[in-house]
Amino acid sequence: MNRTFWNLLLVSPAILGLSSVMSATAIAAEVTATAEANQLATAQSSESKIAEIVGEIVAEPVAAAPAAPEKLALNNSVEVAQTPVVNEADAEKLASIEPQTSAAALPTTLQTTGSDIELAAPIAPASAPAVTEPLAAAGTAESSPQASDLAEPISQTETPGKIEVPAVASTPATTPATTPATKVEIAQTPAAGMGGPIVPVAPQALPAQPSGTMSQVTSVTQLSDVRPTDWAFQALQSLVERYSCIVGYPDGTYRGNRALTRYEFAAGVNACLDSITQLIGSTGNLVTRDDLAILQRLQEEFAAELATLRGRVDGLEARTAELEANQFSTTTKLAGEAIFAVSDTFGDGVGLDDDKTSTNFGYRVRLNFNTSFTGRDLLRTRLQAVNTARYDRATATGTNMARLAFDGDDGSQFTLDELYYRFPVGRATVFVGPKGLDLDEIADQASTFGNSTSSGSLSRFGVRNPAVFRGPQGAGASVSFNLGSLRATAGYLAGDSDAPNPANGRGVFNGSFSALGQIGFFSRPFDLGLTYTRKYNRAGDVSLMGGVGSALANRPFDQSPTASDNFGVQVNFKPSSRFQIGGWYGYTKAEQLRGGNNDATIQNGAITVALGDFARQGNVLGFVFGVPPKVTESDVARNRNTSYHLEGFYRFQVNDFISVTPGVYVILNPEHNNRNDDIWVGLLRTTFSF
Repeated sequence: MNRTFWNLLLVSPAILGLSSVMSATAIAAEVTATAEANQLATAQSSESKIAEIVGEIVAEPVAAAPAAPEKLALNNSVEVAQTPVVNEADAEKLASIEPQTSAAALPTTLQTTGSDIELAAPIAPASAPAVTEPLAAAGTAESSPQASDLAEPISQTETPGKIEVPAVASTPATTPATTPATKVEIAQTPAAGMGGPIVPVAPQALPAQPSGTMSQVTSVTQLSDVRPTDWAFQALQSLVERYSCIVGYPDGTYRGNRALTRYEFAAGVNACLDSITQLIGSTGNLVTRDDLAILQRLQEEFAAELATLRGRVDGLEARTAELEANQFSTTTKLAGEAIFAVSDTFGDGVGLDDDKTSTNFGYRVRLNFNTSFTGRDLLRTRLQAVNTARYDRATATGTNMARLAFDGDDGSQFTLDELYYRFPVGRATVFVGPKGLDLDEIADQASTFGNSTSSGSLSRFGVRNPAVFRGPQGAGASVSFNLGSLRATAGYLAGDSDAPNPANGRGVFNGSFSALGQIGFFSRPFDLGLTYTRKYNRAGDVSLMGGVGSALANRPFDQSPTASDNFGVQVNFKPSSRFQIGGWYGYTKAEQLRGGNNDATIQNGAITVALGDFARQGNVLGFVFGVPPKVTESDVARNRNTSYHLEGFYRFQVNDFISVTPGVYVILNPEHNNRNDDIWVGLLRTTFSF
């Protein structure tokens, strides 16, 4: 008994192994038969829409596939038909295909008129490139059958926030070498007007993954980019070259064959589809069946991105329509500016026994409506409301030397501050306007802080040369010739209050006016301006220096009509963006026109320094040192002493729209009189630009 037992134990492994082999063979045969039956049933019940269209439009018969089902290889050895499509109805059928929402797997059999191209079960030869599977329903664990170039429309169920990544078919190592890919040979027919035969682009091999695996992501943006080596990239590029699709960037290229995001690539697919559809419908040009198949496959693989882009386009169109319906103007832009200013003066004012000022909080608001009709012209309309301390008043400091750069008191009412039109004529620029046209606006400034009263110098004197850039102004015209670095300007401006007044002694030519001529040299490191201004101030409207400097410098002959010849030199040296040094000198020869024959000489000068990007990018540290306008010689009276203006400020650029500027300036010997106490002015200016 013991001997028999041991013999059975010795032969039992062989018996078990033989049983396992026989069982596996039987099971494999059963599974193969079941798979073939399921495939045939699915193929009969789920005929592709694209197959119907292609079947209707193919004119030449296609060679029938062998009776035994074999896979249609997608490599360079496949010669696909180039049968033309000629009518618009075919394109409309293609565009009307809707993505299938069924979660069922796609069939792999495509039937066409005159031929049957059967796509077998996904078993590819080892030498054939892998083929991507169509998108399956979200959350489905099963893998879908593989699809070829001529697969059915995409079958996909979209779930918000969850998109299935197409799996890549694997290439079993045990694939029999005796199962070659079937070739479908069709005569190459060139499309009319396309300049030669059309050769379909073969897809590139994709890396293999285990069959049945599905990568899950939460956003379309997590999908990989489309690289120049991908089949889709080359397929679309081939369509672009043959049909001149307007895709990609404005230059019609992919910019060095760089990788594209799936959104960029989907936009190109959509543009090319639209272009080919219009080509068929409008010109009747021939488009091959194979190109339609390539477009169909591209649509399938990038359906999610196409849907997202179309949604975005729809949203943008809706927003654009709303903006067009509610827009203010197609030619006008609004540019605004608001200044908050906290300031105070320290020291006894001129002719005062003590400090009469208190800390105050003022503002200035400007709304600029900039209108352009040609893109090169400008119609400027400015509304302004201002209520900022006027330190020149007798109840404050009693001198113009203490004035702020942006002071004013319009009763907190918006008024029209500027209205002019600027337009080019050849190499010249013309200004014309009835309101607010200033001397510093028609002539280029060679000044560090002369471009803005809201971001430059804090004081009125520190902004620009008052001898040539302040005086009667507001309405008139000018012309500037741009000769490269050399610029020449000539202009005539009448006073705001006189130009519209028809009374005798007023108007454009009889009232107060300023006539300017300037030659300027403007280069990168150095600016130079040579300016001459002829001024006339009628009786009762005399202010030679525009409210800057001593009272005597503004009215050397009191309120008698006064004419003056004014000369100015402005320089600005800017070796780098971090450092600028400049300044000006002004010389005025004034003449009394009524009540006497007196003359007076008035002079002023300043040096300016700006340190850009000081301590932080965008910030500016600025200094001004100068002598305000002073009567140095006169037949009536002159200033015996000299006042000095010293100013320092630091503009802190919070962002592109907000800047905060603390600063202080002092006037030594106000009104050019050393018996007056020095006057200090402190200011905190906040500027909002929008």
